[in-house]
Amino acid sequence: RQGSELAGWAMGRWTYEGIDLNHNFADLNTALWDAEDNDLVPHEFPNHYIPIPEYYTFANATVAPETRAVIAWMQRYPFVLSANLHGGELVVTYPFDMSRTYWKAQELTPTPDDGIFRWLATVYATANLAMASGERRPCHYDDFTRYGNIINGANWHTVAGSMNDFSYLHTNCFEITVELSCDKFPHASELPEEWENNRESLLLFMEHRKHGVHRGIKGVVRDSDTEQGIPNAIISVDGINHDVRT
Repeated sequence: RQGSELAGWAMGRWTYEGIDLNHNFADLNTALWDAEDNDLVPHEFPNHYIPIPEYYTFANATVAPETRAVIAWMQRYPFVLSANLHGGELVVTYPFDMSRTYWKAQELTPTPDDGIFRWLATVYATANLAMASGERRPCHYDDFTRYGNIINGANWHTVAGSMNDFSYLHTNCFEITVELSCDKFPHASELPEEWENNRESLLLFMEHRKHGVHRGIKGVVRDSDTEQGIPNAIISVDGINHDVRT
């Protein structure tokens, strides 16, 4: 109602209960990195499917019902690729969103699957009409064109408890964040143009879900005696400290 010119970046960010859903997921990064520092990974502490901390499950924990519902949804379906859509910038970010050095506001903090994440982010950014435009100007202070309109989330600004990091560490899902537009609250008349800017990117990203799951190794893990499939078998790849499960 106020219009984009009169609404600040924080407008509409919190729920009625005052919870920022974007930062409301369990922080699994800290537990993983502490375990790595103590040489506990992966023989005593997992490098994937990291369990949710007990404190996060308490009834009085500051967890929104929306967040709990999304987590239950993610646990019910074996998603492999996801994108969440934001506004106010033109850039695609990828995990980790939380800097490994806890006191640093910005720090390059790549995942073990950094190559895949950079590829997925680039697929979206290069097909986005606004990002790929030769007349593209910075939205605010950051010139993301220097980086191909993609950036590691923690290297932009650190966020604890993001959905991207949670998806990667608690499930098999690889998730990125797409900042769709410089204007956080575009006018209704501008929505068709915003759709055109992102339509091909969204379709291409979904196509890469199909192609992505068919790249590399595929097949069925079977018991050598019974030939029956083994659910939740852990697949490890040399040199990548992040396993996946069937």
